[in-house]
Amino acid sequence: MSTKENQQIDAQFLNWRLSVAPMMDWTDRHCRYFHRLITQHSLLYTEMVTTGALLHGDVPRHLRFNEEEHPVALQLGGSEPADLAQCARLGESWGYDEINLNCGCPSERVQRGAFGACLMAEPQLVADCVKAMCDATRLPVTVKHRIGIDQNESYDFVRDFVGQVSQAGCHVFIVHARNAWLKGLSPKENREIPPLRYEVVTRLKQDFPSLCFVINGGIATAEQVDAHLQQADGVMVGRAAYHNPWLMHDWDAKLVAVPPAPTTRDAVEAAMVAYMQAEARAHGTAWYAIARHMLGLRHGETGARRWRQVWSDHRLKLQAPEQVHALAQRALRGDAQEVPLAA
Repeated sequence: MSTKENQQIDAQFLNWRLSVAPMMDWTDRHCRYFHRLITQHSLLYTEMVTTGALLHGDVPRHLRFNEEEHPVALQLGGSEPADLAQCARLGESWGYDEINLNCGCPSERVQRGAFGACLMAEPQLVADCVKAMCDATRLPVTVKHRIGIDQNESYDFVRDFVGQVSQAGCHVFIVHARNAWLKGLSPKENREIPPLRYEVVTRLKQDFPSLCFVINGGIATAEQVDAHLQQADGVMVGRAAYHNPWLMHDWDAKLVAVPPAPTTRDAVEAAMVAYMQAEARAHGTAWYAIARHMLGLRHGETGARRWRQVWSDHRLKLQAPEQVHALAQRALRGDAQEVPLAA
């Protein structure tokens, strides 16, 4: 059986309909564990991991994850086909479910490494990278990219990019529906200033009906998610899923015929406290390195601001997580205007 056939078989077990975007400094394994408590079946992505970090750095630190995180994809940053192939093999050996190539990050630091969004200007190189990874792993190899570079808003540019890369074996394209301005804008500005052009993703699907297109960029509400699912094969949510994770609480009902029993925010918080205790015992991880990812859990609830203040209070760093949890619950209920430090 060919590598491509193997990848197509494996791809049947993944569902790109709803996913959380890879976000630097945010979607680490602790964040993904937290998100998995809210949605069991959506697809989660790692932060971007560079090929250099894996080939010359601490592999376990970058690739270790919790079994509960499945399905989980590894996003790679790089532009050397041989290096990406080796890292794709590493990702498969560590148990990831998908390998994703970053062709969308516009930061100058990433550009200096000759990867990210600037790779869109070299579709043949991206195709070579994709083919090398496809030859190296049975896992689906996907690409996350923008719809253009700088002020070039020609549809032909992104159409030709997708066409050339798909011929190398990529069947899933995650499209951030903005251009990437490689000069003059910060990464934050690149998420806000270039206009969103969702219609480009719709047009790509019309031109390549056999490919899977996941739409990303500026999607922040359940209504927007539902609307985009009418047009695209999938929706990837980024910062909205981080700042308001309860947005994902009904995703499983959209993904599987028999969704798991609904959970509550209280149950998720209690499970995170147990996770903090286990991580402290196993790896010496401080609870606040984990708690920072769940500060949006109470978004929209009465008492949420007081609750966040407790979980982010540097004066409590030496307390056990269960003690901080008790104080946070008091703050949420409004038992005191100012929550005292634990004894």
